[in-house]
Amino acid sequence: MQQQLASHLGLEEAGVIVSIRIGISGWQYAPWRGVFYPKDLPQRQHLSYVANTFPARYITHMRRLRDVETPLANFFASGPLALRDKLGPLLWQFPPGFRYERERMLHFFDQLPRDTIEAARLARRHERWLRGRVHLETDARRVLRHAVEIRNDSFADELFIGLLRDQVIALVIAESARRWPMLQDVTADFVYLRLHGDKELYRGGYASRQRDVYCFLDNTDVKLRAPFDTQSLMRKLRLKWAPPPPRRGS
Repeated sequence: MQQQLASHLGLEEAGVIVSIRIGISGWQYAPWRGVFYPKDLPQRQHLSYVANTFPARYITHMRRLRDVETPLANFFASGPLALRDKLGPLLWQFPPGFRYERERMLHFFDQLPRDTIEAARLARRHERWLRGRVHLETDARRVLRHAVEIRNDSFADELFIGLLRDQVIALVIAESARRWPMLQDVTADFVYLRLHGDKELYRGGYASRQRDVYCFLDNTDVKLRAPFDTQSLMRKLRLKWAPPPPRRGS
């Protein structure tokens, strides 16, 4: 079954099945007591229990970005490089109690590999217990994109936004029913949205909405590019327009 699943996902290479990382989006849920969590496990130990059960969330939630070089090496050795051109942006989510500290964030960003060659080089420094379950090669140099999702008001700081832009790291636009800040600054060459719920967190759905959109290009360079860029944008959006027939007598 594992062999069939890996083959179906395109993750099997030279007879090696790479790891698939599966995590959860939270851990403090009352219905989990006595069902997932042991009945006698104190709530303060729930996060540690989750970290020992699932491989995700360790770097941001447990380590709080401290001493993360080895965990980063373990992560990149565990299978992402096997995705090849299917590897999309890497999401780094921070818990609500994690506050913005420029030096800590800058140190973390400096350790993030920016392409698959750097990631493979970092992955080779993985811990020994991962041996036999690693994928350390990349078939080509590809740019790695990173995105961060914040949940603390301390990140609503222009200096943080500027840091993301300098690092070309996307700020996740996360809707969370107004429970956490929803910053909408574009800080990279791509946009990453996470919709957790507009009226109630993690409940309900998103109805399709129709909106009229008005977009007027007013480019620089004496506006010379405006008509050409407008046509280019219309082609990308597959918009067609035909002028209305002339009125009689005009």
